Amino acid sequence: MTEAPFLPRERLFKLQHHFQNMTKHTYLKGRYDVITSVAIPLALAASSMFMIGRGVYNMSHGIGKKE
Repeated sequence: MTEAPFLPRERLFKLQHHFQNMTKHTYLKGRYDVITSVAIPLALAASSMFMIGRGVYNMSHGIGKKE
């Protein structure tokens, strides 16, 4: 008794051929890879830079200082 394959062989060959012939970097080949490896880190970096800048501004103007 054999188990049914996860993907049909023709579809697997088609996907392998598609990914092997792409000219992009390896980590950007998938459908949603640009979101996970580019957009999310950029959003985190932008928000952290904003919070650092706001903290520096508040410290330099004495805003939020406890008595």
